[in-house]
Amino acid sequence: MIMIGRQTQVVDCRESMGLAKGGGLAQRGTLSEAAQPDVIAIAMSPGRRHITKPVCEITYGLRREGIQTSVLVLEAGSGLPESFPQASRGYGPTFGLSEKEVEQIARHKLAVIHLGNVRSHVVHKTKEVLAQVDIPAVVVCQCPVDFEDFAKEGVKTRLVQPARKNLQTKGEVVDIVTGVTRGATCTRVSLNTLAKTLNKHLAEIRAREAKEAEDQARSKKKKR
Repeated sequence: MIMIGRQTQVVDCRESMGLAKGGGLAQRGTLSEAAQPDVIAIAMSPGRRHITKPVCEITYGLRREGIQTSVLVLEAGSGLPESFPQASRGYGPTFGLSEKEVEQIARHKLAVIHLGNVRSHVVHKTKEVLAQVDIPAVVVCQCPVDFEDFAKEGVKTRLVQPARKNLQTKGEVVDIVTGVTRGATCTRVSLNTLAKTLNKHLAEIRAREAKEAEDQARSKKKKR
């Protein structure tokens, strides 16, 4: 149990120790789970080129704002997915999710995806995640990217929908926060923007769940 600001949050420790001094950098394939499955921050695998620092700062900032946030560092979070155009793939590692990671993500109400800073990589990695998990997602990255970039690749978004024949995801991109630099300190403006965005969507999800529960209760009464 840890104290963050004036609010107590219970966070389940990772199944293995972190890397570097003090164990500050999480190892790949580990989940730090919040007591309530509200938000899950999905991070790339750590390495020389892949630095998870923004996700650690984002998580701490969100918890300070009272948002219950889990953190998943992917086992195969570097490289490119199979869906990436073959002409540009090269021979590096292949990005993907395990069945365990899919189940871990699906337990939550909302996902924060931070998987790189190259526009095409961000789009295709997000597509790979949302193709397997039906969850609303907020994409966080450094490069400028918009809903149309995702829709062109068959990703459902809140504002722009791909053609039905081109639809390739279960989940949906509901918002985008840009200007978060990999390996650099996340600015207070970016953290505030992300916190406001998540609070807005969480409020909508909770209102929808409350309405569904109310409708179910009414239908049960009618059957009686």
